[in-house]
Amino acid sequence: MALDRVEDEVRAALEAADDQDASPAERAEMLMEIGMGLQRKPKAVHYLEAAIELYDRALALCPAAFRLLAARIGARRGTALQALPEAGTDFLVAARAAFEQVLPDLRELGTAEELAEAEMNLGVVLQNLAGANKARITDAIAAYQRALRTFERHRFPQEFAILQNNLATAFLSIPMTDERAKMREALAVQAFEEGLKVVNVVDHPVEYAMLQNNLGNALQYASSSHAVENNLRALDAYDEALKVRSRDDMPGEYANTIANKANCLWNLPDDPARPEAGNRGNLMAAQACYIEARAIFMAQGELDKARMVAEAVDQIGREILALPPVNGGGSNGSGVHSAPGA
Repeated sequence: MALDRVEDEVRAALEAADDQDASPAERAEMLMEIGMGLQRKPKAVHYLEAAIELYDRALALCPAAFRLLAARIGARRGTALQALPEAGTDFLVAARAAFEQVLPDLRELGTAEELAEAEMNLGVVLQNLAGANKARITDAIAAYQRALRTFERHRFPQEFAILQNNLATAFLSIPMTDERAKMREALAVQAFEEGLKVVNVVDHPVEYAMLQNNLGNALQYASSSHAVENNLRALDAYDEALKVRSRDDMPGEYANTIANKANCLWNLPDDPARPEAGNRGNLMAAQACYIEARAIFMAQGELDKARMVAEAVDQIGREILALPPVNGGGSNGSGVHSAPGA
């Protein structure tokens, strides 16, 4: 749908909202439904902007007595604001305000599922704002935990899995500078594993791949005395994610995962039982993964990721050149490295 067609649809919706044969509440609900349709699979930013315009008009029409309807419109408006791309945080701040405004009415008048969805979305907004030092990550964690009271594993496996993923990434985003850092790492791994108990590669492929990829990252970067064991588990997790994330169907996600796998291979001896033998084979496998990931990132215009991966390719190339001949014995360098994660 071209921009002019979106504008035509919004104009038609606003004209229909002026239909005096319908009550203000009916017109407000109609505008909300049209806004949701625009927002459901937005092909460009202007779809979201048009949806917000309709939600604003719907809120202006909604009678004060219809508190639940206003809360539902406000929650949808929050999700649209949350989805808008921006360089700063203005839209996220507005989304936070929208969710916080509707939560009391949803808590009193709405369904448990509506309330949990709003808490879940608020948690995502707070987590993003925390990354910009404009909210507390603990508030995001609390919102996710409240949502889990409703989105439990048996009735809502997908929502449960997403919440476990969000909780885990929130735990890992807290600076690892105190004595509780290892506990938070363990909680994150546990959350990823809990999510994986309720989703599978056939019925929930997207969630399954997301959790496996992020579990791999958590295991790979955990501060543990069992680094080799964790890296081997991480490789298994990345391979599980790659059952879904193919280059043809999901090139961006595929590139992220093979870059993560390369990070892991870089630090892993070829034979875990003989780490002194080095990791020539894994270095070459890691380099191949990075080269493939770089090509995909370049093709998709993700230049920052392509640059970081290119730096890893160059560094591994230097390490391989510095290795002794295959039959020359000696260590081939098995220090710990970390390319920028993807």
